[in-house]
Amino acid sequence: KSRGTVNIGMLVDFAPFGIINDQGQPDGYDADVAKLLAEEMGVQVNLVPVTGPNRIPYLLSGQVDILVASLGITPERAEQVDFSQGYAGIEIFVYGDVNTEVKEAADLAGKSVAVARASTQDTSVTAIAPEGTNIQRFDDDASAVQALLSGQVPLMGASNVVVSQLDTAAPGRFDVKMSLRQQSQGIATRKGQTELMEFINAFLTKNKENGKLNELHEKWVQAPLPEFLQKSE
Repeated sequence: KSRGTVNIGMLVDFAPFGIINDQGQPDGYDADVAKLLAEEMGVQVNLVPVTGPNRIPYLLSGQVDILVASLGITPERAEQVDFSQGYAGIEIFVYGDVNTEVKEAADLAGKSVAVARASTQDTSVTAIAPEGTNIQRFDDDASAVQALLSGQVPLMGASNVVVSQLDTAAPGRFDVKMSLRQQSQGIATRKGQTELMEFINAFLTKNKENGKLNELHEKWVQAPLPEFLQKSE
């Protein structure tokens, strides 16, 4: 490959972070972050669609140079790749009717909580729910949201994205009860590319401080960058 191009792998089936747009091009929050990074590096960007399972193999085999692919930072993955500080992230909350009092896990006993089946929300709520909690599993987030909006359930397990959408759609009706889990997504490189990783971290710190990352996050996710990412690590 010419010195003037960087191949960046990204998911294209994970809206709004990675999508294929009407022109058939990779787009979304990850695409915009990747383009901004390449611009900072002074090179052309070639966005390479990857899938959840092949993301890390593509990086390790050299088919891509960098991953901006909504890759959650975990100890297992950190054994294979080097991660930057978080550039995106998901926070999972118990969220619901303002009149339903929940201060801690024990308060969920006897209450109904909607979740999308087998999602991070489901796992997070299930892990802390005391006996007597009625966890209602729906096929997807949209159905769980519907159950909350219609009053079928007073509470739901919701990500920061859903919380932001509902605060806009039904202001004052619901609030966050407790945070269950935070997961940062990092930009990944092959092990030992210290200079490249230092460059990426400096790029992220700068674009957190100047508000550019938040602007891109607002554009695609319709919500500010989660608070736990705002601090440059």
